[in-house]
Amino acid sequence: MHDIRLIRDDPQAFDAALARRGAEPAAETLVELDAKRRAVTTRMQEAQSRRNEASKAIGQAMAQGDRDRAEALKAEVAELKKALPALEEEDRALSAELNDALARLPNLPADDVPDGADESDNVAQSQWGDPRDFAFEPKEHADLAPALGMDFETGTRLSGARFTFLRGDMARLHRALAQFMLDTQTRENGYTECNPPVLVGDDAMYGTDKLPKFAEDSFRTTDDRWLIPTSEVSLTASVAGEILPDLADPIRLAAHTLCFRSEAGAAGRDTRGFIRQHQFEKVELVSICRPEDSEGEHERMTRCAEGILEALDLPYRRMLLCTGDMGFGARKTYDLEVWLPGQGAWREISSCSNTGDFQARRMNARHRPEGSKKTEFVHTLNGSGLAVGRTLVAVLENYQREDGSVDVPEALRPWMGGVERLRPESR
Repeated sequence: MHDIRLIRDDPQAFDAALARRGAEPAAETLVELDAKRRAVTTRMQEAQSRRNEASKAIGQAMAQGDRDRAEALKAEVAELKKALPALEEEDRALSAELNDALARLPNLPADDVPDGADESDNVAQSQWGDPRDFAFEPKEHADLAPALGMDFETGTRLSGARFTFLRGDMARLHRALAQFMLDTQTRENGYTECNPPVLVGDDAMYGTDKLPKFAEDSFRTTDDRWLIPTSEVSLTASVAGEILPDLADPIRLAAHTLCFRSEAGAAGRDTRGFIRQHQFEKVELVSICRPEDSEGEHERMTRCAEGILEALDLPYRRMLLCTGDMGFGARKTYDLEVWLPGQGAWREISSCSNTGDFQARRMNARHRPEGSKKTEFVHTLNGSGLAVGRTLVAVLENYQREDGSVDVPEALRPWMGGVERLRPESR
């Protein structure tokens, strides 16, 4: 959500920032709507104030024996009471219209975010590790994994396209990845482990910028709750409506949950394999911090995600997303892309975003700086630490052997109960 006062103060700057994201100018319409709302609010407040004054004056007039004045004041109060409901309803309607218009606009990009139209304009920041040399032609996971327990056919038969049934050591490897990630982020990186609901209401989805714009990308239940697209929603919304203390130390939360996405905006993409599923799992990282700390916290969070890839010895690169490829709520985003030798391509495995106060305004999450009587909106950040399914794909493709088996990375073996290799016959 945007601060209408800042838009009023510098509408040209606001529209220029929107233009960097490919959005149409909006400041003039917003300022006009705001002026109309403020005028109605002023009329309403003046009417309320006059009603209160006149009500008090009735008693004074009666005490002085001035019946004519008292009757006139009573008539005035009656007229004000009659007019106020319409003014109050107009004020509510205009406020709702303004908030809805603001809620549909994307966050403004940080100054150091590169301009661009799409992913081709993203900027590589760094690379860790070199792609492995194979003495054979490496397979894509969709061809390699079925013999190891990744059952696409049963998943589709049970639930339709973009669902998968994992069996045996494949399921165990998937679980081991999630446990390794969560244990690392909590024990080594200082995140507090959480187990949040995966069903949430409208307020949580709205507060984390998933509504109203992205309703079609999520699943809704028959009782009007939402299956979370990521536990960013539950974790971030846990501070909605709160006034937090100084936040000298950021609040850092982590959760391993199921996630659900309709993939309405990704029709035809990654229909093969385990990359883009309707149901998947992630270890999500969320930080709530002071505005002055959010840039440093963004770098820290990204490093926490990178550490998982380094521990698994998976080559990756960090990409700074351009204005045209960032998510709706982000002001700055780093994507981590892992090397998939079967595809011969870098593929996103984590996205770490700083949303500034964009989400905090929507959910009214504030903090009170030490020594101050005033509050200010917090900054919120979120990132994958990592996407479990995509990490499983990366392990399968990078650790495959010519005979179709897959080595278990050293870092995961304590979570695998002694299993060091997935073999085709293990199913």
